[in-house]
Amino acid sequence: MADGGAPGWLGEWAYAHRGLHDENTPENSLAAARGAIAAGLGIECDIQRSSDGAAMVFHDWELGRLTGENGATTDRTAAELGQLRYLNNEQQIATLPQLLDLIDGQVPLLIEVKSKSGYDVGPSCEAVAAALSDYSGPHAVMSFDPRVGRWFARHAPQTVRGLVFTEDGRRTLRTRLRLHGAIRHARAQFLAYDIRDLPSPFAATHRVKGVPLLTWTVKTSELRGRARLYADAPIAEGAGLAMTQGIN
Repeated sequence: MADGGAPGWLGEWAYAHRGLHDENTPENSLAAARGAIAAGLGIECDIQRSSDGAAMVFHDWELGRLTGENGATTDRTAAELGQLRYLNNEQQIATLPQLLDLIDGQVPLLIEVKSKSGYDVGPSCEAVAAALSDYSGPHAVMSFDPRVGRWFARHAPQTVRGLVFTEDGRRTLRTRLRLHGAIRHARAQFLAYDIRDLPSPFAATHRVKGVPLLTWTVKTSELRGRARLYADAPIAEGAGLAMTQGIN
């Protein structure tokens, strides 16, 4: 069960996955955010933590795919990361405060905090919470890691929190128990569900109970139609965003 209610705006928007990006506009860049704002779309972004504890708007644990640089994202300082340009582009890696300054409440923002096994996610949560402390625009934090929601429930309960989840095609009792436990631990107020798992009896049960259900990553018109039927809002890119004005 979700802990407390979630705001209505969560289900009233379509969200550009990592901003409105394409072959000329890097994912998670400020240019991708500008494009989403101009298109009237909400924005979903990813957060990695720099070596000096800053919240960086970047997806990958390694720098190579997006910048051509060697090494781990978490081994560079915020200043060092901020100097890196995306491949074949002049855009540079942004901090979360820079992204918030750009959005300035114009559209909602979903912030996915990256985590993995053995990673201390607490400092990432602290960095995100610090950036959000004086931000009044609509926003929510989410993660595959239920510790993120738990941290915000304890330390920044005013921040809307969600759980990102995939069933990995396994609709077993073990999967249901794992998700039940993760929702309780995260004190999640909404779910962001893998579109490949929809329709899902588990997701539908929680949606009927009033838990907003977002779905990712909607990349085709067929998946867009599925999202309209079985979720409250899509996190989408490419053809999944074509002619999308929200799905309520």
